Amino acid sequence: MRSYRRPRLFVPALLCALAVLAARPTDVTDNPSHSGVRLSAEVARLYEAAAATAREYEAVRRAAEEERAKARRIEKLLDRRRREIAVMHKDLGRIAREQYRNGGGLPLTAQMILTEDPEKLMRGHRAVWRADAAVDHALEKSRRAEARLTADEAKAAAARQRLERRNAELARLKQGIERKLRAARARLQGRADTSVAASACPGAVRLDQPKTDVRRAWVAPVETYRLSASFGTGGKRWAHRHTGQDFAVPVGTPVRAVGAGRVVRVACTGPFGIQAVVQHPGGYYTQYAHLAAVAVDQGERVAPGQWIGQSGSTGNSSGPHLHFEVRVTASMGSAVDPVPWLARRGVTL
Repeated sequence: MRSYRRPRLFVPALLCALAVLAARPTDVTDNPSHSGVRLSAEVARLYEAAAATAREYEAVRRAAEEERAKARRIEKLLDRRRREIAVMHKDLGRIAREQYRNGGGLPLTAQMILTEDPEKLMRGHRAVWRADAAVDHALEKSRRAEARLTADEAKAAAARQRLERRNAELARLKQGIERKLRAARARLQGRADTSVAASACPGAVRLDQPKTDVRRAWVAPVETYRLSASFGTGGKRWAHRHTGQDFAVPVGTPVRAVGAGRVVRVACTGPFGIQAVVQHPGGYYTQYAHLAAVAVDQGERVAPGQWIGQSGSTGNSSGPHLHFEVRVTASMGSAVDPVPWLARRGVTL
């Protein structure tokens, strides 16, 4: 599965999520058309809030894992440092024993009087002193390093705990948004089914377009998806062969125009349910079918990546998905395989 994702925006994600949770529920007793517009917009807002919160959740989870790994690295360094200190303590014991053997605990003056070779005695004492000083210095240095590592370990543990608390908050927030989103998606699909049954299009729902900078001339019709039925496959739900590429996505997922063009058809009846057809320069047409809502009107011009509807399961559909088709005419029966068609335009599914 390939995903096309926007940059992470942690603070806006949280603000968006909190705004959604505080939003007033849709009043189904209002004017049906106004209520439908609000419902589609609510699903779009919830969809964006859920996606943004999920991105932050994953980022915080990864940061917590990094802090865990950092703490493990520090613990290994501490173990090594403690082993070094233990070795130095042994060295100090060895030096003390050497001093005792050479002097028997006598003061240096007494040793000088009793020795037969004072110069040799002094050389030995100087060597012991130097060794003693070197070990003391190394021991103090290691203790300071151990203290720093202990402090770093505590900081890493505190940072990890903060991140884990934050992730627990995000998990609760994410669950709340997803619960609201499931309920709104069910209402949206119910309205879409009613419209198709009556063969009456409810009209374009003007969704707030995402603030994205789409620099590519061609994009995938949905951002995050799982490919399902492909072009040319057989099945019980179509007469001969499947004429497009299906993208398995939940109800209410924003559907994007794959390229610049003009909407030449919006329909809400037949096996494709709610659908839109866009004409592109060069003589090709793209169809977006089984929608739950459309966000464009016939004759309207669209840009690459512009939201033109929301996915659903209307018409001859076995479950929520987007049926995406590429044609050489606006009518059925002229479809070409959309996967290589998009690949030639730089979009790999």
